Amino acid sequence: MTIAAVVLAAGAGTRFGGDTHKLRAPFRGLTVVQHALGAALDAGLDGVYIVTGAVELRDLIPDGVVLVENHSWELGQATSLRAGVFTVENDGHDAAVIGLGDQPLVGADSWRAVAEAEGDLVTAAFRGRRSPPVKLGAAVWPLLPAGGDAGARMLMRMRPERVGEVSCAGEPVDFDTVQDLEAWS
Repeated sequence: MTIAAVVLAAGAGTRFGGDTHKLRAPFRGLTVVQHALGAALDAGLDGVYIVTGAVELRDLIPDGVVLVENHSWELGQATSLRAGVFTVENDGHDAAVIGLGDQPLVGADSWRAVAEAEGDLVTAAFRGRRSPPVKLGAAVWPLLPAGGDAGARMLMRMRPERVGEVSCAGEPVDFDTVQDLEAWS
């Protein structure tokens, strides 16, 4: 069984309000998205993918990461999730661990723990609060929503009996605003 990491990084980031897109914002010596990609790479999974859309990120993507362009990003996060899962499936992987490009404080240990957990639908839990990364096995891929912003969250609500949780360390904060970034800088 092979498991790939997928970093979702396609949104417009309209709430950020900074001089740059939130994923390109400097944070602790790198950009926000570089921290997320670094954790996905350091997890040592069988492949790493990044789904982009609203902002150009090619110059921030290290060698070995597969770029997936979501031309329908404005239709919601579910389209990015589907684009990433479709590519992972076509590349022959059996599962995908999905994380967010605006969560720079979720470390490789969390990605790895979720990947190694049993089940087709597994989420990280930080101090009891569910948050990405989330593992999606091939058995649940057909159940993913086609549009909107719910993504895996909707699937977990629809199929609560299938959801496994893994306790993880780290901070799952999304950097949605400049204030979020400044609070952790």
